[in-house]
Amino acid sequence: MPDLNLRDYIRSTVDFKPGIVFYDITPLLASPEAFRRAVVDLANPFRREKIDVVAAAEARGFIFAAPVAMELNASLVPIRKPGKLPFPTRSLTYDLEYGKDTLEIHRDAIAPGAKVLVVDDLLATGGTTEACCRLAEQAGGTVVGCAFLIELAALKGAQRLSQYKTISLLQL
Repeated sequence: MPDLNLRDYIRSTVDFKPGIVFYDITPLLASPEAFRRAVVDLANPFRREKIDVVAAAEARGFIFAAPVAMELNASLVPIRKPGKLPFPTRSLTYDLEYGKDTLEIHRDAIAPGAKVLVVDDLLATGGTTEACCRLAEQAGGTVVGCAFLIELAALKGAQRLSQYKTISLLQL
């Protein structure tokens, strides 16, 4: 694979919302080489772990989790907002900086003892990822790690996830 700097494929939009810098991943997705590199680099630290399940919260997490699951020969478990999954679910309500949110997975999505990798495009405060990990553990899975394309280091989400092996390809 060619030597690529993935940072070159992330577009920043200052004040996307007042005071917010939005990190746009669409240039990376538009480059097959950069996208492939990101997927392989997200999967590589977990290849020896024999991951059974790659889990991801909607929506941008799905973009990276699906090919990472294929790379690791693992199943993909979508974690969704309430009412989006057609089979009986397990749910978790968790605190956000500005309120509460709820996530759901199918009750049969993760077998007891399954090794789980949680994947997302961006790690900010870690609240959503922590909720995904808790859902996986409530189902009987063992969270082996968390993998992100981008980490907003100043928000200290990795500290919140310190009990898990956490990797980020880019720290911004």
